[in-house]
Amino acid sequence: MTTIAYVFPGQGSQAVGMGRDLATSSPAAAATFAAADAALGEAIASLAWDGPADVLDRTENAQPALLAASIAILAALRERWTDAGRRAPTPAFAAGHSMGQYSALVATGVLSLEDGVFLVRRRGELMQASGAGRDGAMAAIIGLDDARLPELVAGAAEHGVFVVANRNSPGQVVVSGERSAIEAGAEIARTLGARRAIILPVSVAAHSPLMAEAADGMRETLATITFRDPTATLLANADARRITTADGAKAELIEHLTAGVDWVAAVESMVAGGVTTFVEIGPGKVLTGLIKRIAPDAEIIPADDPASADRLLELAEPA
Repeated sequence: MTTIAYVFPGQGSQAVGMGRDLATSSPAAAATFAAADAALGEAIASLAWDGPADVLDRTENAQPALLAASIAILAALRERWTDAGRRAPTPAFAAGHSMGQYSALVATGVLSLEDGVFLVRRRGELMQASGAGRDGAMAAIIGLDDARLPELVAGAAEHGVFVVANRNSPGQVVVSGERSAIEAGAEIARTLGARRAIILPVSVAAHSPLMAEAADGMRETLATITFRDPTATLLANADARRITTADGAKAELIEHLTAGVDWVAAVESMVAGGVTTFVEIGPGKVLTGLIKRIAPDAEIIPADDPASADRLLELAEPA
């Protein structure tokens, strides 16, 4: 028996041109982009399709554009299942990586598409403003034994705020905090055996205490939004706990701004819950690559890949 999970990528998966061909061939995808444009009062679709890349990559633009593209892919997939006379499969779990949580919430009916794009636009603005006066930075640490992470954190934290922001797969983490600590941490990581330690081209320290102001701002904003219980079990970014209520989903969107993303725990939890097939719903294949390293025996299907079309159709249930 196939048990399915939907997974949604976060910022970094965006690319100029995402969703353009799909919107041409799928009325459902085109309607999704049109609804996102209307909700924001601007042509986020045009930015996603035509760029320029430097404008699309700004946090406040990348996040709503990526959410719109991810939900457009899901809408087109559901449309194809319906046109084939089949019923969309019911996923056992839905999980998003960082900002991808918002896509997961829209996909499971917790948020409307319109509220989703509004919230991620607001999230991006708050993240950009949070930690003003403190130079934030992030770095990718690749090839470091997970057992050495406590040493890395202890050493780098002597230079300022330093936390593990993302545990993406075994031997691959992203760290976040004050630039002085991140730069020191990159050097320490190399001495501890990391193959690479790369300072990322970002200006915010996501998933760190420097996002406390952003979390406060989101708490106020979320109080004005209607949340509903999810149609599939969600998993919290920080500790992979199960989220099954509207209140739990709302709390998650506040917490994950300052807490890390343990994607390894989330995938392992879904596998332990019986998941055999992961469908990555969003541009690209970032999560597909990570999940292959975490759960090599699982089937991972990137919905954005035309080569996946036949297998995705097989997942649908007879009408």
